[in-house]
Amino acid sequence: MAEEKILSAQELSEQELIRREKLQGLLDNDLNPYEITKFDVTHASTEVIANYENLQETTVSVAGRMIGRHIMGKASFARLMDGAGKIQLYFKRDDVGEEAYAAFKKYDLGDVIGVTGVPFVTKTGEISVAVKTVTLLAKCLKPLPEKFHGLTDTDIRYRQRYLDMIVNPEVKDTFVKRSRIMRELRDFLDGRGFLEVDTPILTPFEIGASARPFLTHHNTLDMDMVLRIETELYLKRLIVGGMDRVYEVGRIFRNEGMDTKHNPEFTSIELYQAYTDFRGMMDLVEDMMKTVTMNVCGSLQITYQGKEIDLSHWERMTMVEAVKKYSGVDFAQIASDEEAVAIAKEHHVHLPEIPTKGAILAEFFDAYVEENLIQPTFIYDYPVEISPLAKRKPDDPMFTERFEYFINATEFGNAFSELNDPIDQKGRFERQVEERRKLDPKTKAQVDYDYINALEYGMPPTGGLGFGVDRLVMLLTDSASIRDVLLFPTMKPRD
Repeated sequence: MAEEKILSAQELSEQELIRREKLQGLLDNDLNPYEITKFDVTHASTEVIANYENLQETTVSVAGRMIGRHIMGKASFARLMDGAGKIQLYFKRDDVGEEAYAAFKKYDLGDVIGVTGVPFVTKTGEISVAVKTVTLLAKCLKPLPEKFHGLTDTDIRYRQRYLDMIVNPEVKDTFVKRSRIMRELRDFLDGRGFLEVDTPILTPFEIGASARPFLTHHNTLDMDMVLRIETELYLKRLIVGGMDRVYEVGRIFRNEGMDTKHNPEFTSIELYQAYTDFRGMMDLVEDMMKTVTMNVCGSLQITYQGKEIDLSHWERMTMVEAVKKYSGVDFAQIASDEEAVAIAKEHHVHLPEIPTKGAILAEFFDAYVEENLIQPTFIYDYPVEISPLAKRKPDDPMFTERFEYFINATEFGNAFSELNDPIDQKGRFERQVEERRKLDPKTKAQVDYDYINALEYGMPPTGGLGFGVDRLVMLLTDSASIRDVLLFPTMKPRD
């Protein structure tokens, strides 16, 4: 079907003026489209097409945005896009009436219209609607981007997602798939006896964790507060209280850097299960990833940015084993912090602020290992220095019962055998806050002593897991940037 010519960018301001003049003409004739409050839609576009055989003599009502038009003499074609898809409309002057037909010819691309009519098949074999009545439901006062080039400016796409979805309908498919992924995740956890809960987003103080929070102020209480950087400590209070399996789909806020994998606000799922450990969480992750991927993608072999990812097989390695495999350095043979420092210098590996053997092992992992973890891999047994909330390994207290899992050289989630010793936890928190204050004397980080108080009532052995939903959506929708899977990513305001 031929499309109506869309004017170039140089004529946009002129087009905006013309559209406003058309709107004023409607208002002058008491035809304000913005006053219409309701239009009874009976079918989506895809429903009309899919059920054509049963609708041939049935009057249907469809509504959406007019994205194409070919005006002829006494008859014209238009293309309508609604929330489900697209369908062709056929306007015949004798069917809709001379006045309505003349009004229709003055409509602009982008106008929102509602029509009633009867489905039929054109001579070219396209299922269409022969329009009987047409109503202008909203006037589009800005021209849409030129059809054949679309909207390719990523800055505009992210700032004006509404326009992005109008011009690039496939973008909407990503967010429809995101919604399905969220539903599958909830179904998986609900089916295994987990209870979804909500915990506070505003918290009374900054905890000692390394992530930097956003600060705000509560006027009525006259106290500074922070937006949460995790949901962990509140959820584990619920384990103490007797909720044996809980999870939260939580919005998290971190006042840190931005790149293709990080946004200041993002969605995580944290879950906690009493009477299991990090190995139970490892099995749960593998089962969850396979189940959700199969239900959403129809296969465990997917393609991400040109790479074949096989989610049917998951490798498991300790951090020490992984570092030895990819760097040749065996930390099991390193006896002291001083020896670790010397080996780090020899391999030109960055030294952490507090250069202990465990912290240096983590730096070796970052330098040599992560980039190689393309296929699904669990890395477990993390140094205690970088795992303040994980339970120590009984046979080697320098390490903790913790794992992270990686796909395409990206960390997707983090899990522990949760520390439930209140004395050990108190000491780790206090050391963590002390170290933060040495690095940043102005920090307001505090120890969450109420959480320690909760642990003193006794928390059963517990496995915990946290993972970023946005990265999972990126993987399953083959999206290169986190901004592609956030409807409204954080953007710096234009001047």
